[in-house]
Amino acid sequence: MTSDRLQRLWAPYRMAYVRGEEADSGVLPDDGCPFCRIAAGGQQSELVVHRGETAFVVLNLYPYNPGHLMVVPDRHVADYTELTADETVEVATLTQRALAVTRAVSQPQGFNVGLNLGNVSGGSLAQHLHQHVVPRWAGDANFMTVLGQTKILPQLLEDTRDLLAEAWDSAPVSKEA
Repeated sequence: MTSDRLQRLWAPYRMAYVRGEEADSGVLPDDGCPFCRIAAGGQQSELVVHRGETAFVVLNLYPYNPGHLMVVPDRHVADYTELTADETVEVATLTQRALAVTRAVSQPQGFNVGLNLGNVSGGSLAQHLHQHVVPRWAGDANFMTVLGQTKILPQLLEDTRDLLAEAWDSAPVSKEA
């Protein structure tokens, strides 16, 4: 057999997504929203770091960087303006906590925090609002990412989740004004 000189990165866990098996499992709501499935305790809910009253914090299954979290309201809403006052406060509070916990656990040098509202904004799951909390380090977009189009993640998602969940209640957060 001759080599085509292509590099291959095996990711067999993605096959369920490719085949659409998650949508056919009977766990997803009718609209097939993975965040609604996670909120209901279905598949991938093992990646939840913390559950609040109206929102939860979950590791991104396809992270940009190690520790990439998302803060997600339980309720299926697409736009920030659709959140209730209580949901808005909890999403903001959980985002602050996610920053503090990630700083305590991973010592990132910075963060990208934000929402992608609507499909044209880059949001792949625009129908269910979610706020990204992405830790950043100098050099995290190195030659492997830029030239090799390959992201190196040095830790299993389950291990990252365990570290963040264990630190959730003890990481220091700024004092109230």
